[in-house]
Amino acid sequence: MPEGHTIHRLAARHAELFAGDKLHATSPQGRFTEGATRLSGTVLESTEAYGKHLLHHYAGELTLHVHLGLYGKFADGPGEPPEPVGQLRLRLASDRHWLDLRGPTACELLTPPEVAALRGRLGPDPLRADADPERAYARISRSSTPLAALLLDQSVVAGTGLIFVTEALFRAGLPPTMPGRGLTRAGWDALWADLVGLMRLAVEHGRIDTVRDAHLPETMGRPARVDRHGGEVYVYRRPGAPCHVCGTEISRGALAGRNLYWCRTCQGSGGAERGQPSSSNQRTTST
Repeated sequence: MPEGHTIHRLAARHAELFAGDKLHATSPQGRFTEGATRLSGTVLESTEAYGKHLLHHYAGELTLHVHLGLYGKFADGPGEPPEPVGQLRLRLASDRHWLDLRGPTACELLTPPEVAALRGRLGPDPLRADADPERAYARISRSSTPLAALLLDQSVVAGTGLIFVTEALFRAGLPPTMPGRGLTRAGWDALWADLVGLMRLAVEHGRIDTVRDAHLPETMGRPARVDRHGGEVYVYRRPGAPCHVCGTEISRGALAGRNLYWCRTCQGSGGAERGQPSSSNQRTTST
């Protein structure tokens, strides 16, 4: 599933293509025909991302809400759109460009109260200027739920997925299953600031890089990472590989059905006493 930086890049791209244009909308697949009919002929006024949710705001207080989920994807191009192929949920077109949407989890029209309700159930987004990290810490500081699970909960922090969460926790030296209430205020301030910095870089470069200069391939004389997600990382999807910092094998565990990756040395010792799994295949559960 795309993490929040991808959605922010899409919002900027769609505004660049269509803001101020009157759009023609269709649903070749047929599953969004009514919504496309309502959108067609209206002007796209602005776009925004909130966490993993993309919003197109049209004239007449009409908002298109898209959540890509695991399989959704956009494609766009100049000029006349190609013949539709396959399960095409939504096509938008102006005189200059076209945009296709396939396989989203959500593609729907929302009223202003529904948009407000959507924003209200999401936590602060580190990429938004209106983000209030205090609201997230109020939840985290009262909770016995593992910290990684809290950071993956979109009602606590919006836009963070497994890569940002595992990498930010490594950079902070925090065990992923440490209870949220064990995180100090200073620790949260540093963790939030790091998430903001990492996610802004990802928006700028279009990929997630979390490794500091001292641990880059060219600095360490190691091979570059080869992975479909791209980017240089410390622990994400590196189980069994040596830690770039200390050489300890990266561990893998499970938390609420999600894989976790961490370094036992860099992210604290003490195992269960600090809320860290005691073996790489241990399953932990949130409470």
